[in-house]
Amino acid sequence: MPIRAVLWDVDDTLFDFTTADEQGFVQHVMAEGLAGGSESAGQALGRWQLITVRHWQRFADGAVDYEGQRRDRVREFLGEPLSDAEASAWFLRYVAHYEAAWALFPDASPAVAALAPRYRQGVLSNSSTVHQERKLRTLGLRDHFEVLLCAAELGVSKPAAGAFLAACAALGLPPGEVAYVGDQPEIDARGADEAGLFGIWLDRRGAAAGPDIPSDLRRIIGLAELPALLAANTGFGAPSPIG
Repeated sequence: MPIRAVLWDVDDTLFDFTTADEQGFVQHVMAEGLAGGSESAGQALGRWQLITVRHWQRFADGAVDYEGQRRDRVREFLGEPLSDAEASAWFLRYVAHYEAAWALFPDASPAVAALAPRYRQGVLSNSSTVHQERKLRTLGLRDHFEVLLCAAELGVSKPAAGAFLAACAALGLPPGEVAYVGDQPEIDARGADEAGLFGIWLDRRGAAAGPDIPSDLRRIIGLAELPALLAANTGFGAPSPIG
């Protein structure tokens, strides 16, 4: 079945979330006077990242809403029983530093533009629509995407099949005609495959083959490889390389 549309993950696929998060958080803890004592900025970052993973999973499991997981991250990090207003205010001060470091990966805009003549495109993210909408507009990509669906509004997160199928339904296409590109092998690529889509793992770190690396997934290490992979399933012929 030919691929007619490409759905994208956003964070660490198109947008360099990891770098922005690290730079923004270090700037934030320094501005808040939380670094330089018993815990360095680097140590604080490592603790924040572990807290983020834990509370993000609670959000993905439906145990807390999007704003709630943000506030809970702040409370655990600071070890203080802050009010909702206090926790939200602290998080928003962090967000200001994080947004100052926003950037796309160098191959993101060329890839999206190169696919535009041949494929419909959309976004499926495990975030919230209001945040991804603003991010994609700020970074200049939003107008390329017909649909933007996020877990906070859908009520279901990747890798659940319902998230992928909702995005296909929004495009009006069967899953077999839709590719999904994301940086997480299990959540993105395998989740898409199991929902009937054409899942693609974007392995930007170029992980070496080994027992912990899935060998049964479609894998690319950069978006310049994507057109040729899609072309094999489209019938359009090989598109021009991404510059």
